[in-house]
Amino acid sequence: MKSITIKGSERESVGKVATKALRNAGAVPCVLYGGDQPVHFSADEKAFKNLVYTPNAHTVEIDLEGGKKFNAILQDIQVHPVSDKILHIDFFQLHDDKEITMEVPVKVTGVSPGVLLGGVLRLNTRRLKVKALPKNLPDFVEANISELEMGNKLYVTKLVADNYKLLHPDNTVVAQVRISRAAMKAAQEAAKAAKAPAKGKKK
Repeated sequence: MKSITIKGSERESVGKVATKALRNAGAVPCVLYGGDQPVHFSADEKAFKNLVYTPNAHTVEIDLEGGKKFNAILQDIQVHPVSDKILHIDFFQLHDDKEITMEVPVKVTGVSPGVLLGGVLRLNTRRLKVKALPKNLPDFVEANISELEMGNKLYVTKLVADNYKLLHPDNTVVAQVRISRAAMKAAQEAAKAAKAPAKGKKK
């Protein structure tokens, strides 16, 4: 999985006054969990642009002043309900020998025969929860729709999961091809035409 580097500074004061001062200065207060003890730090709000405002999944290298570096994933984020300004971020430290759980995007591949016939592809699940060692975390989960006929569904059990586990029930629908109104109307008209007596034939 691709990694993004966040440069920051450790913070000693974690009270409301210090936190407010950080935010006023354009910085985001953060906490890193998962180690021997929580690490409190802050980083410029702009540093999180490629981590937060993207559909992609990334791991994070937290690079603090003084040479301290940690590999982590974003665990939780708080944003202002009106301005969408980032208020606080929690990270969880990665360890090479410990599996981690996170959500990654679904990437659709292939061409569905059902779509070619006029069906509409619906992506029911845009992100899937996976569990893996940090080195095996995928950038995305591939959903191949090459065998989806009209009205068919692609279940999570049909997805290939190499070196990681998908943490979803077997009946989870990832994608499906629904019959469009146009295709349904055409099918109905074709059915009516087949039932109608041919012109010139006696009853």
